[in-house]
Amino acid sequence: MNAAGLIIFDVQVDAAEILSVFHGIEAAHGRRRLSRWGARTLDIDLLALGDSILPDRETQAHWRCLPPERQAQEAPDRLILPHPRMQDRAFVLVPLQEVAPDWRHPILGLTVSEMLAALPAADRDAVRPLPG
Repeated sequence: MNAAGLIIFDVQVDAAEILSVFHGIEAAHGRRRLSRWGARTLDIDLLALGDSILPDRETQAHWRCLPPERQAQEAPDRLILPHPRMQDRAFVLVPLQEVAPDWRHPILGLTVSEMLAALPAADRDAVRPLPG
């Protein structure tokens, strides 16, 4: 199951502090970071923070353009924003479109809706809402 949330802050916030809070929530729910992309009880990702690019454009581009076989083997040593693979994942963009369809990727220049529309229809159609 995947979901997306939009948090609006009235003050300047540090992305690393937000991620630390998310990791604490994951740990409280039994998350153990034993292997890259391994099974997990809970996974909370920080996809973006407004139009921030962290740590810089070059590092973000490196991880965004990394071939899939290397993505499965390598992990960045710091937070990369926007999330380097969000534009490739329907399971991220479908729920994100529900809360922030007009958010614009600060490097790609595309909205969530535009990134989602660029994915293959089969990928989009594979993401189904929970029965309600």
